[in-house]
Amino acid sequence: METDRKLVSGLAFCWRIERSDGAGIALTSHDSALIRDGITYRSDPGVMPSAVTRKLGMEPHSGEVAGALSAAALTDADLTVGRCDGARVTLTAVDWEDAAAEPTRLLGGELGEVSVSGESFSAELRGAASKLNEAVCPKTSPECRASFGDKSCRVDLAGRTVRARVVACEGAELRLDREFDDRFLFGRLRYLSGTNCGVMSVILAVDGDVVRVRDLPRADVVPGCTVELREGCDKRFQTCVSRFANAANFRGEPHLPGNDLLTRYPGA
Repeated sequence: METDRKLVSGLAFCWRIERSDGAGIALTSHDSALIRDGITYRSDPGVMPSAVTRKLGMEPHSGEVAGALSAAALTDADLTVGRCDGARVTLTAVDWEDAAAEPTRLLGGELGEVSVSGESFSAELRGAASKLNEAVCPKTSPECRASFGDKSCRVDLAGRTVRARVVACEGAELRLDREFDDRFLFGRLRYLSGTNCGVMSVILAVDGDVVRVRDLPRADVVPGCTVELREGCDKRFQTCVSRFANAANFRGEPHLPGNDLLTRYPGA
């Protein structure tokens, strides 16, 4: 019985959130900070182990996490503006008495829909089973299927970002302190300051010093805040060849006949 009590009391839960903007949060249920694999887990759990649930089966949403908001770790602003959308979450159990012991992985996945109620929150956790909904083989398309600058595209993104300040905001349109050209169409806009700091959105239109983003800002955009604009790509083969000289890495079939070929008839 004494051994069983020591085994239970010697375990601590550690969970780590890696946001899409590069920021990370590492927390533990232990009463003091723990260091594992060079990462310091702060003693501010936020999520109680009993609030983590898992379901049997191959459903897309394979789990759910819930917990209390903490000003030092998670705030309602972080969740409301979407800073944690799509974040990678890992929950492990570690022996806090033995720093060399390997942690036990309990669950992991991506945060899906997040809901906030008062001083608590709950979020869907998309595990590995959600990958089963993806197509085994990519569908053919005249446009490129790679994401701009990823390992399939291989376009070097160095020098393709520009910072600017917001002069005014009306809905999804931002007026900036400098003008931009069509190179930034379908690019990415990221807020670097203000309440929306860390949130990203796709640029849908560029008209001089006015850009229109896909997602409405979830919090007020204060004039004077800093944003970063990254160039985009319309995923056409002509653009890949003429602008980026990257035809070898084009992930599409621009010359494959489409369905319109079936409607043709002699003499058309």
